[in-house]
Amino acid sequence: MLWTILAFALLYWLLNKFAFGKLFDVMEKRRMLVQKQLDDAKETREQAVEYVENQKAALQEAKKEAYDIVELSKKTSSKQAEQILEEANNAVARLKSEAVRDIESEKNKAVEALRSEIGTISVQIASKLLEKEVQEDSTNEQLVNQYLKEVGGKS
Repeated sequence: MLWTILAFALLYWLLNKFAFGKLFDVMEKRRMLVQKQLDDAKETREQAVEYVENQKAALQEAKKEAYDIVELSKKTSSKQAEQILEEANNAVARLKSEAVRDIESEKNKAVEALRSEIGTISVQIASKLLEKEVQEDSTNEQLVNQYLKEVGGKS
């Protein structure tokens, strides 16, 4: 047993002198590398979380802007529709007033033409009455009625 303890002590001393230092250095480097990778991963994760939050905020802002644009478009289209309806109503009113003016003008022309014709016929009646010398009122009345029938037949 003593030899075993001495062999173990010698082996421990040799390993400590030649192997443990290098082994511990390799293990320390490995620990530092793993720690650095963990720190980098933590930093990357924090950056990713921050990036995701920024993207969420940007998405919310984009949704709000899209909603505002849609609302503005609705208001604009509503105003344009009202404007188009108002212009159409104005055009209808203008056309109606023009039609009324045209009808009134045609009516006045027709009345004037009728007056002119009545005047001409009245002159013809008067000249016929003067040409004939009729003593009786009933004859004059018959003549006037005959001419009025003729005038009535022309129109």
